[in-house]
Amino acid sequence: MPVMRRTLLLLMSFALAADAADLHWSELPPIPDPRGFAGSFAGVSDGSLIVAGGTHFIDKMPWDGGTKVWYDTVYELKTPDGTWRVKGKLPKPNGYGVSLTTSDGLFIIGGGNATEHYRDVFSLTADAELPPLPKPCAFLAGCVLDDVFYIAGGIETPAATSAMNTFWAFDLKQKDAAWQELPPCPGKPRILACMAAANGAVHLFGGATLKAGADGKAEREWLQDAWKYLPAKGWQKLPDMPRVAVAAPNPAPVIDSTILIIGGDDGLNANFEPKTQHPGFPRSILAFDLKTQSWSKAGEVPFSLVTTNAVLWGQRLIVPGGESRPGVRSPQVWSAPLQ
Repeated sequence: MPVMRRTLLLLMSFALAADAADLHWSELPPIPDPRGFAGSFAGVSDGSLIVAGGTHFIDKMPWDGGTKVWYDTVYELKTPDGTWRVKGKLPKPNGYGVSLTTSDGLFIIGGGNATEHYRDVFSLTADAELPPLPKPCAFLAGCVLDDVFYIAGGIETPAATSAMNTFWAFDLKQKDAAWQELPPCPGKPRILACMAAANGAVHLFGGATLKAGADGKAEREWLQDAWKYLPAKGWQKLPDMPRVAVAAPNPAPVIDSTILIIGGDDGLNANFEPKTQHPGFPRSILAFDLKTQSWSKAGEVPFSLVTTNAVLWGQRLIVPGGESRPGVRSPQVWSAPLQ
């Protein structure tokens, strides 16, 4: 199988002179489906913004027995003021995996549907397929550091009641490379964490661990710990996050030596009733200063979106779609200029 060996564009590890609190957000043309999608893949290919796959409910909300449907549509937006078009389809309906942009295109890693999770790793926009993951995995987190994919956590099957305590790496510089199993994070196994590559290290933030509830279904334990992995030294504990953040846009953007955790579910309204009046997810931005290794708050965003992506598109930070409150998706595409 061909392996892409050109230098990766570490798109989410840029250092631009911008203060996160001063980001000015505005809407781009919405994804052309009025319901929108959660768990989509997103990135950049040949200068265009790509959004692919994901899920939404088509008849009723989940608490009313609604059916979640997985999609395979690939959408493309060539310019910020352009029009979305259907570019093609994924090999199969897919959602809740990892999407990473490289100089060789947009790579899709793992994910799944209602009945199974996938091991597949392939480029959406180039003729390239990588070796499959060691195990099927969805609800995982990922980032790119020095031409290496790093993947953490997730669940192996849709019905799993425990998260995977896994940390995998794939080095695109190596000929005939294979996925490597690295020492896992010393914290609890987790799903829906957020990752970032910066200053020669992989950073892992928050998410949720799982346990079996009284009904045999998975229950979440919300996490707010933070970790750093240095390839030559291993894992180091970082100061805890100011609050829980689950399913924040991933990979986390890095701006001016600061990692940004944009929103994310803090779990405080997990049992909110009535569900139709759920207030949405936190809008605050958590900022981790790479120089001082400390946390602060960096303003708010005008949207409430989780299970989505953060994408650097030219000189813009993009958050395309996602889940705006439990069961409800959004077609909104938000953009903040970085210069």
